[in-house]
Amino acid sequence: MKSDLNDILGALRDDADNRANVSDHWSQGRSVFGGVAAALAVTAMRKEVDADRSLRSLMVSFVGPLLPGESQVRTRKLREGGNVTQTSAEILQGGAVCLQALAAYGKPREGLAIAVDHGFVADRPEPDTPLREQDPKRMPGFLKFYEGRWMQGGTPYSGDAKDSIRIWAAHRTDLSEFPDEAVVAVSDIPPPVLLNRFTDTRTPSSSLSWSLEFVTPPERIGTRWFLLKFDIEWAADGYTQQSGKIFSEDGRLAALSRQTMVYYTPKTK
Repeated sequence: MKSDLNDILGALRDDADNRANVSDHWSQGRSVFGGVAAALAVTAMRKEVDADRSLRSLMVSFVGPLLPGESQVRTRKLREGGNVTQTSAEILQGGAVCLQALAAYGKPREGLAIAVDHGFVADRPEPDTPLREQDPKRMPGFLKFYEGRWMQGGTPYSGDAKDSIRIWAAHRTDLSEFPDEAVVAVSDIPPPVLLNRFTDTRTPSSSLSWSLEFVTPPERIGTRWFLLKFDIEWAADGYTQQSGKIFSEDGRLAALSRQTMVYYTPKTK
């Protein structure tokens, strides 16, 4: 079973039945890391879309756990206009839907160009800095496939109660053939910011829904490193919302993220 993300996505792209196979090296708890699950949907949906249309938005609902192993992606082209194509995807495993996604792809058009200062800080770490080894007991194992550094805000279960986190991250594998998926997968690395308020590592959490808006078309980015700036917006009733900005290495705003998550206070004996 393949664990290199380039190989996983390449096999799915070349499979006429949209079958995917992900190793347990990508597990986050009992489920496959959400960024990789969403990337599978994107790879399959891209087959339905002309190459001159860039990925503009992605909406994902994490319906149930996608377990390591084989799954199948079912896609549908919802509408194709003169500029925009909209598609949907479902990832199925064992007859059950694990993930649903909607994506919009669009051609570039003439329009205003507005530059906004989002506070980008060019303090990228040295290459080959292992992201997970900074706090391996609290970091999921799949982070071994990334390099980078936690620059601001506490790691999960650190108890530092910061409202923001800032992370530099880069895929270790070459994903130049999959620019959409490279941005999608790296954008889901930040955990719920709320988890840094806890010290009990038994506090579980998972994503319910995720919206990703692509400010810069992924195929124009061309850099391997990304800066991830995420802020908690609210938390109540066992749910938490957070927003994020994803920058390319040269300071361009690549994408905007918005996520709803659930968490559970562990039961005491």
